Amino acid sequence: MSTLVFPKGYKSILSQRDTQKAIKLTKDTFQKKLAEALNLDRITAPLMVTKESGLNDDLNGFERKVHFTMKEIDGIAEIVQSLAKWKRMALYNYGYEAEEGIYTDMNAIRRDDECDNLHSLFVDQWDWEKVITREDRCVDYLKATVQKIITALVQTNEKLKAAYPQLKTEICEEVFFITTQELEDMYPDKSPKERENLIVKEHKTVFLMQIGDILKSGQRHDGRAPDYDDWELNGDILIWNSVLECAFEISSMGIRVDEKSLHSQLEKASALGREEFPFHKGILEKRLPLTIGGGIGQSRLCMLLLGKAHIGEVQVSIWPGQMREECAEHSIYLL
Repeated sequence: MSTLVFPKGYKSILSQRDTQKAIKLTKDTFQKKLAEALNLDRITAPLMVTKESGLNDDLNGFERKVHFTMKEIDGIAEIVQSLAKWKRMALYNYGYEAEEGIYTDMNAIRRDDECDNLHSLFVDQWDWEKVITREDRCVDYLKATVQKIITALVQTNEKLKAAYPQLKTEICEEVFFITTQELEDMYPDKSPKERENLIVKEHKTVFLMQIGDILKSGQRHDGRAPDYDDWELNGDILIWNSVLECAFEISSMGIRVDEKSLHSQLEKASALGREEFPFHKGILEKRLPLTIGGGIGQSRLCMLLLGKAHIGEVQVSIWPGQMREECAEHSIYLL
């Protein structure tokens, strides 16, 4: 079992009943602010896709997908790990144009995630995607989009604290932007996670850019699938979590691959065989729109704003029995 963190003297600020009410207020408020800021329509999304479609997210490439056969349909169905590819197809199929986008509730099962304060086998996100122009495929557009998301987060936090004045979470609206290579240059003797903690503790709200490619050290800061984010135009939104005293990722996002970056990244990942999938052909043949998108953790966001020490305090999942016992001993009660 993963190492758990038990904040000294921790006690939930809200009761379990008030926590449920606050979760609803958080979700209702944030998705409304996000949709307004990025011009997004709410749509429905799949829980499963076929293996043959190539639409499922491979994450870091080693996670096992939950899959099963079907009674009346040939092939294999897979529970989604994210909707990064599906959303881009949806924008094309539904006829969205530049500066228009979609968002949805994405529920996934990631069976190989290690359970700890921040990670669960169950993942719930707002997955969003927006059509952009060729000129928008640049760092300035990426940064401007990140700032809009942070502003929506700050506005949500303000409304939540107005309803529950006892909450103490502070969100810095000023975003500090830095690339993974710049961060490695600053702390060459630290691990990626240690670097994140150092930079986010200093700046509170950080967008860490260019994740997926190999750094000068010969290592990657973190893994990224080669066929949705452009590794030069992506990043993670990291907020300082004062309860757990660590960098806290609430979103992975980025400008998506075009035909050139897709081929280049598939080649680096030794995955050129994917170019035969319909989704990949749509990008290579310039039929699918250019987009920006990402996922924003719903339970992560609620955990942060409500000052919780464990993600299991804001979502119902399956946890090791020993974890439940240890958490309860430290006044952390998992749903």
